[in-house]
Amino acid sequence: MTAFSPDLPRSLGAALGRGIAGHCPRCGATHLFARFLKPVPRCGLCGQDWTLHAADDFPPYIAILITGHVMAPVMILLGRNTDLSALVMTAIALVIAVVMLLGLLQPAKGGVIALQWWLGMHGFAQRPGKVEAGVD
Repeated sequence: MTAFSPDLPRSLGAALGRGIAGHCPRCGATHLFARFLKPVPRCGLCGQDWTLHAADDFPPYIAILITGHVMAPVMILLGRNTDLSALVMTAIALVIAVVMLLGLLQPAKGGVIALQWWLGMHGFAQRPGKVEAGVD
């Protein structure tokens, strides 16, 4: 095992928190994304290669799952407690859903990348985060 470095996360939760916040899951000091959903190729501080991730379709599934679970009760409440027409309720639901999905995509992708890094999945298999951090 390697010695613990204070900048490395000590748990999966810490790495996930950094990824969800859009920071490097390894050091937490720099941005994980160069653009909206495009991760930086390499961390500018710790040098971690982020091109190894394979987040692919999982972040949108997470965003859709969360949005659907929030929108279902909203639609039920709108239908039961208001006299709004179906068209107005659909417009309200559409705006809320689009805003939620766009707001959740980047954090979901950051969390998936952090999870893959911590567990040593895909291209990160040679350098799993928990081994680097000295956690069994």
